[in-house]
Amino acid sequence: MHALRINLLLGVLLAVPPAMADPVEAGHLLVDEYCSDCHAVGATGDSKLAAAPRFRELHLRYDVGDLSESLVEGIVTAHPEMPEFEFDPEQAEAIVLYLKSLEPSSGTAKISP
Repeated sequence: MHALRINLLLGVLLAVPPAMADPVEAGHLLVDEYCSDCHAVGATGDSKLAAAPRFRELHLRYDVGDLSESLVEGIVTAHPEMPEFEFDPEQAEAIVLYLKSLEPSSGTAKISP
């Protein structure tokens, strides 16, 4: 299983088309790699940085489907602790699909942290 996660992460980082990997898992790997230092990115747990919203609750603040453009253009926030991130369109779509999988009403099986 560990080798599979490494291969998926390599595929995501090399922008392998989503059809070659599970896009929800690819999104999970991306947020785990880039966001988990501050945010709770899984279905449980608290954010390491208290001010960083838990990803499983983002749908309460935003329509996560609308985040794709910001993820591609660069997420910029009002607080200096968060670095600016830019993802390619396939990565942004994978992240959005993962975030949607965390929503209680998504009907998608939850990804464990």
